[in-house]
Formats: sequence, C-alpha cells, structure tokens
Amino acid sequence: MRNELIAGVTAFASSSFGSSLGAITVATVPTTVTTTASAGGLAGLLGATTTVTSVVAAPVTVPVAGVIAVGALLTIGGLGVYQLLNNQETPNNERRNEA
Repeated sequence: MRNELIAGVTAFASSSFGSSLGAITVATVPTTVTTTASAGGLAGLLGATTTVTSVVAAPVTVPVAGVIAVGALLTIGGLGVYQLLNNQETPNNERRNEA
C-alpha cells in the first residue's frame, strides 16, 4: 500500500491539478539591480548616461503541490520509523508489541 500511496502523491504533485494550486512565498531575498539610465540635466540631453544601483526584494516561492507531496512522504517515513522502533527487540530479547 505504501508504494501505491507514494505513486499517487507523486502523480498528484506533477499533474495539472497539482500545478494549478499555485505557489507560496516563503521568503524574500534582497538583490541588487544595476541599471543604466540617462543622466539628468544638460548631460542627459546630450546623451550621457549614469549607472543606478538599487536593492529590490526577490521572492522565493514554493509550489503548493510540492509542499503537500513532501508532507505526505515525511508522514510515510515517520510511520515507517515508528513501526521499526516498536518492533525492535528489547535488551531481554522480547518483542515490544506481541499481542
């Protein structure tokens, strides 16, 4: 069942429905942008240029379908670790979950 669930989550994330969910902005990163602009006044009228540097915030976005897929895979992995730890033998060579 686990393999079918992983395949389903992967198919959902890569489908057109998964991509139509949009994106989440998780952070903004300051980025410097250098632009050439015409100089002011008479120099600009004669064709002289100047360099303008500004700092802008560039967004870091993550697709929503990717967040859903990673959450599902982490849940499956956590369940597997939980089951593995519960089925390990104790120091007295007894199983923890014998019914």
